[in-house]
Amino acid sequence: MRMFDIIAHKRDGRALTDEEIDYFVEGYVNGDIPDYQASALCMAIYLRGMDPREVAHLTMAMAASGDMLDLSDLPGITVDKHSTGGVGDKTTLVIAPIVASCGVTMAKMSGRGLGHTGGTLDKLESIPGLSVTLGSHRFKEVVRECGCAVVGQSGNLVPADKKLYALRDVTATIGSVPLIASSVMSKKIAAGPQCILLDVKCGSGAFMKDEQSALELAEAMVSIGERAGRKTVALISDMDRPLGMHVGNALEVMEACDVLKGKAAEDVTEVCIELAANLLHMAGKGSLPACRELAREQIANGRAFAQLERMVAAQGGDAACLSDYARFPQPEVSREVFATQSGWVGSMDTEQVGVASLMLGAGREKIEDAIDPSAGIVLACKTGDRVEPGTLLATLYSSSEERLDQGERVLRGAYHIADEQPPAVPHFLARVSASGVEHMA
Repeated sequence: MRMFDIIAHKRDGRALTDEEIDYFVEGYVNGDIPDYQASALCMAIYLRGMDPREVAHLTMAMAASGDMLDLSDLPGITVDKHSTGGVGDKTTLVIAPIVASCGVTMAKMSGRGLGHTGGTLDKLESIPGLSVTLGSHRFKEVVRECGCAVVGQSGNLVPADKKLYALRDVTATIGSVPLIASSVMSKKIAAGPQCILLDVKCGSGAFMKDEQSALELAEAMVSIGERAGRKTVALISDMDRPLGMHVGNALEVMEACDVLKGKAAEDVTEVCIELAANLLHMAGKGSLPACRELAREQIANGRAFAQLERMVAAQGGDAACLSDYARFPQPEVSREVFATQSGWVGSMDTEQVGVASLMLGAGREKIEDAIDPSAGIVLACKTGDRVEPGTLLATLYSSSEERLDQGERVLRGAYHIADEQPPAVPHFLARVSASGVEHMA
């Protein structure tokens, strides 16, 4: 078998055999196949696509390219959730303690932020003392003790994805649905959960800008999960507005705590309830309506917040800061940004809100960049709100006036003021499962 022939087959629109896919993945991970041939195949896949059997086999070959985490010795049903990236998305910090408080196990490996989207690990590390680097033994100990843990990827999980993602990033092949789906699902399958919930973001702040492309990705990932024997569901959620009112690391942890205390904005609360309900439903805790009510009860009775406190303490963090926000890292400077004209916030360029947060120091452009955990934005107005000259749009937090200048300039460009109030947009557009697509809007 030759890599030249595999590239030619896909270039000409042929479906690759399982043996050809295995040969490519194994050879690339081992270093026998050079980057230039791997990039040629990625481009051929980008242009010609893959059928469901090919994508599923590519995913499983990538998952098997390194360690596979075995969660079978953990109690109950194990679940995981993956978001395709957004602005203000702190949902893992809310739904993990909710589902754990209901007896469902969530042993989660998360990622770091890059570009305009935030990372769960960066948010958690804004909690003084908390470690997201736990060995597999300690990781499982925390999960058994608390019902949930959120850590970084450890060991040799999915080395094929690490190499391929870095290659795709510099060869203009990131936006391929088969390659995105196999990248996401290989990591989820290698992490070992029985049930996988996918939150596929759609809109100006997401990688998938329209509902059709988000549905295409969701259906591909659900198909992979089901073929791999994992119960898999995807929700298409709106990212034409930031989620919640806080964007930044410590700021988003505070807002997640507010959700669990029943004090947060309606949009982020409702999104977290729906995601948690779907995980509970997949784990056999009842119908979706019953699971929504169960999730609300765990917030109202304080058990979900107590679960978060236990998880944070078990991972070495200062759990007291979850109630006393002054214990978080504090910004050096802040600035209020006011509207300069009358009208309605007709729309927001959500990606630019994320970029503004990055400029303030809350994100990174390169993986090695340092993050300021205290930096970020607290929004006062979002799409649909009425503004007048002098209305507070947002408050910015950073380490220097120069960064505030940069963040304010970008944030102002993210607001589009209109003469009429825009129509309300639902939080969720569709639900994709093995049974098909259910439109929710």
